[in-house]
Amino acid sequence: MPQYDAFLLVSFGGPEGPEDVLPFLEHVLRGRPVPRERMIEVAEHYYHFGGVSPINAQNRALLAALQDEFAAAGLKLPLYWGNRNWHPHLPDTLRQMRDDGVKRAIALFTSAFSSYSGCRQYRENIAAAQAAVGPGAPEVDKLRAFFNHPGFIEPMIERTRQALAQLPPAQQASAQLVFTAHSIPLAMARTCAYAAQFEEASRLVAEGVGHASWQLAYQSRSGPPSQPWLEPDVSDVLGAIARQAAQQQQRPPAVVLVPIGFVSDHMEVLYDLDVEARQKAQALGVPLVRASTVGTHPRFVRMIRELVEERMREDPRRPVVGRLPPCPDVCPPDCCVYDPRRPA
Repeated sequence: MPQYDAFLLVSFGGPEGPEDVLPFLEHVLRGRPVPRERMIEVAEHYYHFGGVSPINAQNRALLAALQDEFAAAGLKLPLYWGNRNWHPHLPDTLRQMRDDGVKRAIALFTSAFSSYSGCRQYRENIAAAQAAVGPGAPEVDKLRAFFNHPGFIEPMIERTRQALAQLPPAQQASAQLVFTAHSIPLAMARTCAYAAQFEEASRLVAEGVGHASWQLAYQSRSGPPSQPWLEPDVSDVLGAIARQAAQQQQRPPAVVLVPIGFVSDHMEVLYDLDVEARQKAQALGVPLVRASTVGTHPRFVRMIRELVEERMREDPRRPVVGRLPPCPDVCPPDCCVYDPRRPA
């Protein structure tokens, strides 16, 4: 079994001040066919919150929780953190790891699901960072995707129950659970299990809550209008719920948004759901609450430690719940192949 001497948290990154916003977005969108007016529109989302994305603070909180979890379990691994798009950039982190004598690290990507942008692209980022660092750059293995791990599903069941409890008792039984995930281009979706994993995780949470009324929605698309992306959009789902109620001459049911496609309450959750979707719901007369993401839930933090330990021992068991098998420890060569620079 591989012997690891460090843990690496790999994430997206985000601006930490107004002056960072446009350089950050230009870095995110480099080489991609996204209109500049769309970039400026997204920049306003960050300016709405002072130009600061919460994702970096949330990653720092997760690292602090993992530090305590690892220490309590006697897991002696130093923790590092590197981002795709902003400081700390992956090349800088791997360079520091090399200088610290790290030879081989085990990495968690902050995405529960398999896709090009949530898995393969991070592996490409790591390979590019290793090339930039040069001789002595540490090897990096990734932990398996955890969309159906009990340590992810159980906290999401708890978060969803807590959100339902925010509704008046008379609205809870008829409430619609709407699970959301970041939309991706259809061309990307065809080469990965993203949509199937999203549906399975949502089904598991809905069953765990004991709630029969649920559906899927996507959010935060960023491509040109001519490029097809996964649908329906969350705003369209809210509109359909309101229209159906009007046709039946009833008040719209309450909606609980469950952002199961995200592991922390970062910008796509705070703006696209808490601002845009909430405004849409208010205009439609739809009562709306949002469930929290897993964040630093103790069960989720323990899951990460368990995922590390399962790779460090000879026990072949890979805990999962539901109908789909565990994701492989090592992605096959053709997993999630996609070229983001392709024309629409």
